[in-house]
Amino acid sequence: MAEPVSGFGMAWYRREDYDRLLSIFEDADKLPANYDKWLASAEKGLKHLKGQGIFTVKVIIDPDQFPGWCAANGHNVDAKARIRFASIEAARQFRQSN
Repeated sequence: MAEPVSGFGMAWYRREDYDRLLSIFEDADKLPANYDKWLASAEKGLKHLKGQGIFTVKVIIDPDQFPGWCAANGHNVDAKARIRFASIEAARQFRQSN
């Protein structure tokens, strides 16, 4: 019998989108002011999750699409929505790959 897979969708940002994302996130003050600081922290978190054996999917947050997804799904444009979006997208990707 196969072991269950523990998975996690991690919101991921592209360098070219970071400043724009900060301008639309309601909680931007809780994120690093620049992409390099965010990336260093995110990579550390990713390494930690993988070290725990947790299958992790980087889920790109697109500044053109994310606010619309939030509105359509009754979310503020904040961390809670990013976590939910990443979780849903990671599950979708996992289902498609199996």
